[in-house]
Amino acid sequence: MNIQTVKILRLPGVVQKTGIAKSTIYDWVNPKSPRYDATFPKQRRLGQQSVGWLESELDEWLLQRSSPSQ
Repeated sequence: MNIQTVKILRLPGVVQKTGIAKSTIYDWVNPKSPRYDATFPKQRRLGQQSVGWLESELDEWLLQRSSPSQ
């Protein structure tokens, strides 16, 4: 049996992993922003005032962005 560890990254971890500025990430996750990016992984609510992102979804998103367009 293959057990995969689920890791949730908070915003500083997402910034470090992707190299993308906090303000850009906020724009990408806000549907009201003109810079909204529906392909960016969705935030997960962790508590009343905290969110995080699944590291596996960020990894997949980064791989899709780095692969050449076909």
